[in-house]
Amino acid sequence: MDADIEHLLFIYALQNAVKHDSAPKSGTVIGTVLGKHPEFRSRAREIGPLAGKAVAEVAKMSTAERKSRLEELAPELLTELAETHEHVRELPALEDAENGVVMRFAPNPSGPLHLGHARASILNDYYVKRYGGRYVLRVEDTDPKRVDPDAYAMVLEDVEWLGLGITDIVYQSDRLDIYYDLCRKLIELGGAYVCVCDSERFRELKLKGKACPCRELEVEENLELWQQMLNGEFYEGDATVRVKTDLAHPDPAMRDYSAMRIVNAPLHPRVDATVFPLMNFSVAVDDHLLGITHVIRGKDHIANTRRQRYIFDYFGWKPPVYRHYGRMGISGVVLSTSGMREGIKSGLYTGWDDIHLGTMRAIARRGIEPEAVRNAMVDIGIGETDISFSWENLYSRNKELVDPKANRYFFVPDPIEVVVEGAPRHEAHAALHPNDPSRGVRTLVTAGRVLLPRADIEGKSMVRLKDLYNVKIAWDGDTPRVSYAGDSLEEARNEKAPIIQWLPADAKLPCTLLRQDGSLEGFCEPPVVGEADRVVQFERIGFARIDSVEGGRVSAYFAHR
Repeated sequence: MDADIEHLLFIYALQNAVKHDSAPKSGTVIGTVLGKHPEFRSRAREIGPLAGKAVAEVAKMSTAERKSRLEELAPELLTELAETHEHVRELPALEDAENGVVMRFAPNPSGPLHLGHARASILNDYYVKRYGGRYVLRVEDTDPKRVDPDAYAMVLEDVEWLGLGITDIVYQSDRLDIYYDLCRKLIELGGAYVCVCDSERFRELKLKGKACPCRELEVEENLELWQQMLNGEFYEGDATVRVKTDLAHPDPAMRDYSAMRIVNAPLHPRVDATVFPLMNFSVAVDDHLLGITHVIRGKDHIANTRRQRYIFDYFGWKPPVYRHYGRMGISGVVLSTSGMREGIKSGLYTGWDDIHLGTMRAIARRGIEPEAVRNAMVDIGIGETDISFSWENLYSRNKELVDPKANRYFFVPDPIEVVVEGAPRHEAHAALHPNDPSRGVRTLVTAGRVLLPRADIEGKSMVRLKDLYNVKIAWDGDTPRVSYAGDSLEEARNEKAPIIQWLPADAKLPCTLLRQDGSLEGFCEPPVVGEADRVVQFERIGFARIDSVEGGRVSAYFAHR
């Protein structure tokens, strides 16, 4: 018999290690064995040491050895793994990527990263991991009006949380001299000019497809004006460097777009300068100089790709390979950085991690893991069709990760205290995790005084208190009279009695469960105090991250069911 158990523990330890490409987890292996072979549950206590031995043996093996041994001993488990993971999408191949790639994620430091950033950053990271190469974090901070000094650190923290494989970090504000030099060269090539026209007058001419007077200035005159811009002889709005494009282009926005402008206020937090490149100029320059081979971004950037090609053509540079994916609509959270900032200032939101926001830190505070975000974004892919972000898919992906780890507890919202007439003193032994007996049980003791969730008993004549006993309920108006109705689970099922959570009236802890659609006040089991910063499952309610335990009160954030 021991040989059978040892064999099962070993092959499931192999499967666990192959699945996660890491050392197997003893508790998960035990839970898998007992779940698939309930005949061994009576020997759960003996299995712990045997599982430890199997896990230690598998941990010493290489990835290839584990896969080979699993294929030899239990090929069906290897097939099961493949079937389980076949819904993990493999994204389309990238052209000219066989020898490696250099890709970039380029956020603006106007606030922390949000779900929109997550898609771009994760898709680029996916391909860097697939093909090998470099991944550049390029902080695009050349618009002082959009820079939040605190966001520099927040962006780095969010990048770390997402687990992006960044190899290089570049700040555009450190590269102003590079942009200045190449702007001068572009003017010398006849590809740009300094425009001192009134902005409204220039717009009128552009819409008519006509050149402004500045377009015809000699190169020497443009270079002199450019130097005056750098010397601080012009003020904001007085002069702009424009790239010469096609004045007859059907899209007026493509005609002679701006490359350099003056910003006098606010002062930039990192550099003492007033002349800054606009996005299309700095992006084209950096994509070339940093050796970016492939650019994956939303199709709202298609016009920018066309603008940037003018820069590549003027300098004779080879452009990267571009992929533009469809728009991703995200409902249910706030994504506008300016809207979030105003809401925080006004007190509408508690901070950048308020659960009504779509920031990575808000997602994390709710107990969503970075791997779940990654998997959800890879599921969405790089298709050109516009789509709506699926919260349910994200929650499903997160549940795959947290369900095996989350301990179970009772939480009773909006409780009503009752005395169960005729109830014997009873000890309930509820598993901390139904698939991992090695974690043990929670013991809840009651002599009949219990807390019940009001909403779950209203209108009911009989319910079963989970892991305890059955009770009958007689109603006198809004007041329930509760009486003991035996221990038989079978009888409860026959009566179609709902199974509900409960707590001993004298062993409870105040708990607030914060949700996007409003908070629930109630009580939870006292051992929850040891779960701070971890995700638990409040039975029959859902998964929640225990945010804080202060002053004898638990604060938890609802994640999903």
